[in-house]
Amino acid sequence: MVMQQPNVTNHRRAGTLWVMIPGASQTKGRLLVATPPLEDPNFDRSVVFVIEHHADGALGVVINRPSDEGLDEPLDRWDDLQADPAGVYQGGPVEPDALIALGLAKQPISEVSDEIAPVSGRVVSADLTTDPAFVAGLLDAVRIFRGYAGWGPGQLEDEIDAGAWLVLDARPDDVFADEPDELWRSVLRRQGGRLAWLATAPDDLSAN
Repeated sequence: MVMQQPNVTNHRRAGTLWVMIPGASQTKGRLLVATPPLEDPNFDRSVVFVIEHHADGALGVVINRPSDEGLDEPLDRWDDLQADPAGVYQGGPVEPDALIALGLAKQPISEVSDEIAPVSGRVVSADLTTDPAFVAGLLDAVRIFRGYAGWGPGQLEDEIDAGAWLVLDARPDDVFADEPDELWRSVLRRQGGRLAWLATAPDDLSAN
């Protein structure tokens, strides 16, 4: 799996406020669940929340890779809004110096502001350069990711067709799961049928 930086121009990279593009594909706002095994350790047993997907490519963040990294000043002022377990999550291998913040809005938000922009349902993107006091009353939780997963034009579609990813509906709280290490199995388990059985697959398939 070769990750590329998609040609996405409709976002503010300095503030990590991602503005959605009308007419995006049906994967936006959904989960990409890796089918085992994937050779790339960045994505084996990963769950990716798709932030954007259109003709120029796709991008998302891996939501089940917590880390021990905390926020330094001045970003530590976001600490009180972070969902537990807090910390900076490993969002993907593209632009590892970039920090992306996703928030869980108290109510669905349809309009873009200087501080937040809708992604899907109650999930919004937040500009980390803003004062969190401006959005604290609008959000139930925030999760912050370092880097992201990116695909060039047609690349994600090809990987889905090849069976590398399952495209599944996301619940509003998936991005902010309190047990992110168990998210891959829990998302599969709630699907029922054969997908629920896949959740019990051992890490080493040769042992099955």
